[in-house]
Amino acid sequence: MTYNPFVEMLRSRAGGEITGIPSICSSHPLVIEAALLEGKANKTPVLIEATCNQVNQDGGYTGMTPQDFRQYVEQIAAKVGFDLHQLFLGGDHLGPNPWKDLPANDAMAKAEILISRYVDAGFVKIHLDASMPCADDATPLSDTTIAARSARLAAVAESAVSGQKPVYIIGTEVPIPGGAMEAIDTLEVTSPAAAMATYEAHRQAFAKLGLDDAFSRVIGLVVQPGVEFGNENVVYYDPAAATELSATLTQIPGIVFEAHSTDYQPLSALSSLVKDGFAILKVGPGVTFAMREAFYGLDHIACFLEQLPTSESLPHKLEQLMLAKPKHWEKYYHGDETAQRLQRHFSYSDRIRYYWPTDDATAAVENLLDRLSKYELPEPLVSQYLPTVYPLFAAAKQKPDARDLIIEMVRSVIRTYEIACRRIEP
Repeated sequence: MTYNPFVEMLRSRAGGEITGIPSICSSHPLVIEAALLEGKANKTPVLIEATCNQVNQDGGYTGMTPQDFRQYVEQIAAKVGFDLHQLFLGGDHLGPNPWKDLPANDAMAKAEILISRYVDAGFVKIHLDASMPCADDATPLSDTTIAARSARLAAVAESAVSGQKPVYIIGTEVPIPGGAMEAIDTLEVTSPAAAMATYEAHRQAFAKLGLDDAFSRVIGLVVQPGVEFGNENVVYYDPAAATELSATLTQIPGIVFEAHSTDYQPLSALSSLVKDGFAILKVGPGVTFAMREAFYGLDHIACFLEQLPTSESLPHKLEQLMLAKPKHWEKYYHGDETAQRLQRHFSYSDRIRYYWPTDDATAAVENLLDRLSKYELPEPLVSQYLPTVYPLFAAAKQKPDARDLIIEMVRSVIRTYEIACRRIEP
């Protein structure tokens, strides 16, 4: 029988064990490498997810189809010696969203191709999300319409399966994926009634299409547990506010909640989320934010060692790139020039992550690493500019190179999720 970490997680939770699964939502090769190295060290399965806008039949903003993405991740796995039997791919927000400016019938036709390509490429965790209104839809969409469209996509997925049958996630979350666009203080936790209405609407829609077997593989429901991040602040999980929502799980055995936008939550909050039934924890900007911190810390070290002017720094080069090509941030960052400059580099929504794969940014990072490879990095500078990871290398009496430090910065974030999910000891 094929190993399925989602089924194992549900079985363990049914037996009273508190456990969960981290979901790594990034296409950056260093993040994927860090996730796989952490999984290899811990002997735990790794779940990596792609979104509908990031990877689709038209290439998405990464230029990759689902099959391309699988091959890309597997190449990184081969490089680090990660067991492919422990690698699981998921598709996030799969539905008409990339084509929502089209009429619903046209957008759904594109979404059907999207779903079939993901399943055909061997993605085994499929988030069905038809919540976005299309060009000719009345808004907001009803639960019935959303569920009917999701069931329609599930039917396509089931017909495309040639190997392991996928598990499904239903529902969506508010605010928008990727973080809120302004400062936020509190969030409205999904009500138990709304969660049950979403579940029941999907159950009926699946049954109407004869998809009872597929619905038996619905393992998760996306809800808002009251966690989110804006550009400059984080709303932290409050277990008391989610008590009634958490209790809803007793009415739907075999289901856990999936929590989006858990980035930047402390270990105590992540652990409480898992304990309260939010057992699939998604993280995206949080890992690339840590990677950017490593890049900038290393750049400070290089600039000090080589006595370089600010105009030669990595942040300056990225600033020029983002100003020349503002499409990834200009609709999301607000305020005066000082505020926007701060957000371009340091926002929690981390929209700078869209620029790292570009030729200019890649060349700038490679140049930085090449220059630093000529030095044995001075410990006091590593302590000054990368204090999060310096103690680990100091304790191991290991002299890290620049790449080691980047990988460890990302792994330290992922390790927090592993601990929260009770997959490794703190």
